[in-house]
Amino acid sequence: MLDIGRDISDSDFILIGLGEEWESCEMTEELQAAYEKLRKQIENRDYFVVTTVMDGWIHKMGFDNKRIVAPCGNWNYMQCKAACCPDIWMKGEGIGEVCPKCGAPLVENTVESKPYVETGYLSQWQIYMSWLQKSLNRKLLLLELGVGFRTPTVIRWPFEKTAYLNLKSRLYRVHEKLFQIPDNLEDRGISVPVNSVEWTLSV
Repeated sequence: MLDIGRDISDSDFILIGLGEEWESCEMTEELQAAYEKLRKQIENRDYFVVTTVMDGWIHKMGFDNKRIVAPCGNWNYMQCKAACCPDIWMKGEGIGEVCPKCGAPLVENTVESKPYVETGYLSQWQIYMSWLQKSLNRKLLLLELGVGFRTPTVIRWPFEKTAYLNLKSRLYRVHEKLFQIPDNLEDRGISVPVNSVEWTLSV
């Protein structure tokens, strides 16, 4: 029987991966409630959040921003379309519509921009890597929520590898359709075929 509350309590470290099921152009009541519940479940614990969600809502939900990394970027930031410089600017800062360095158009700072300016997340990624090293051979709970195959190299495959290497880990993979767990995780992988936002509200 699944007992996520017990697994959270028993873990030394909690690694959360948020994917496409959490992405939204507007903050709905359901999504806000799910974020708030997730935050309350893990507050005062040693956690880290990796998100491929590009809407930026998580940064307004009371999580510790020092424990969040968003390697796919954020719709709320702009970059030079030509990537002439490493600078990024928040929308509404009066920067205008063109790069002040070269005059090229500004576009959203996300992986969908080609080329993608990675300045916004790289320092935080190093913090995440250091945190992950500390979890080695410790009780690690991996909560993979709503992660599909848009960018599987960021969360989905690394979480599988981490769970495989850490014999004290436990991986929850929650997704409405893409919930399958690799055979090599044996009893450490838990597959939950439910929309992850709805599941978060229900547990």
